[in-house]
Amino acid sequence: MAFHRQTILPAARQMKDLEKLMKLSYEYLVILDTHISQIKSVVDLAKSHGKKALLHADLIEGLKNDEYAAEFLCQVVKPAGLISTRAGVIAKTKQNGLLAIQRLFLLDTNALEKSYALLERTKPDYIEVLPGVMPHMIREVHERSGIPIFAGGLIRTVQDVEQAIAAGASAVTTSRAELWKHFDQVDG
Repeated sequence: MAFHRQTILPAARQMKDLEKLMKLSYEYLVILDTHISQIKSVVDLAKSHGKKALLHADLIEGLKNDEYAAEFLCQVVKPAGLISTRAGVIAKTKQNGLLAIQRLFLLDTNALEKSYALLERTKPDYIEVLPGVMPHMIREVHERSGIPIFAGGLIRTVQDVEQAIAAGASAVTTSRAELWKHFDQVDG
């Protein structure tokens, strides 16, 4: 099932990407690389266009990625949710009632097993699996965790998106503007 009728979760790396997204019909979007001094205005810009921003807490320059930062982001910046690799950030995000998205890097079997143990503790709302071009792993993580999956990383083509969705991903995060445009027309 798609995430809020979105196959794609467009991910903005730069201000010019965010400006492009304001013109598309996506409700939810991901903010990747940003600076602590810009983050509130970026989220407010998205809100002013009827968009809901998911902030990647690990990629905010000048902000330590810990529970205190998560508290600040949740209570002052007020995005729709936070994405992080850190258990403490996920826990604090859930305490504040925002969407909590645990990012997992599937490097090898050992990392995968540690990730399952982490998910047992954090119980995020969603898991972002990277790289997102491994349909069999998307299926496995979804089946074993019971938590909805976003697929991200190395998603380059419409076929990559379709394979991730067919494997059970709720949505695909991508910074590729050509995929945003393609699926904006398909989903909308």
